[in-house]
Amino acid sequence: MKRSIRVAIMGAVTALSLLGGISVADAGITMLKDSNFANPTFTHTHPFAKQHIVLQISQDNPARWGLALSNAQNLMNYFGQEEVQIVMVAFGPGLKMYLANSPVAEKIASLDAEGVEFDACGNTYKAMTKEMGHPPKLVSQAVIVPGGIVRIMQLEQHGFDYVKP
Repeated sequence: MKRSIRVAIMGAVTALSLLGGISVADAGITMLKDSNFANPTFTHTHPFAKQHIVLQISQDNPARWGLALSNAQNLMNYFGQEEVQIVMVAFGPGLKMYLANSPVAEKIASLDAEGVEFDACGNTYKAMTKEMGHPPKLVSQAVIVPGGIVRIMQLEQHGFDYVKP
């Protein structure tokens, strides 16, 4: 899905959620309604990638976030942008990495432009919405998936290497 379309969808979902019109589960964003464990979908296509990696982000720790983002950049530098497919999956306290005011928001935007996918756990997003009383504002590059751990399992079963920095 093109970034501009994804940004528009996320904005509409957030606005509708604030108005009480829909919930995240009903949003229909890229991977919520259309999620199929047997057939993973991605926001960035990498038809020539020979290496596939999923990076787990599950801690509220900016130093860890920086490490994970550096790992992604180093992988692209080593293999080449077209030769590696990288998906970062944030859940639990790690979802704070994807907040719009995150100290790593600019680096997320930069890596997204290079083809890194940033998946956000829908379960955590719903829990944060309930706790905060409103949906948290995420970076526009974040794509909500049904569950972070389920996404990691899905990607591992489809040949992705798993790393938890």
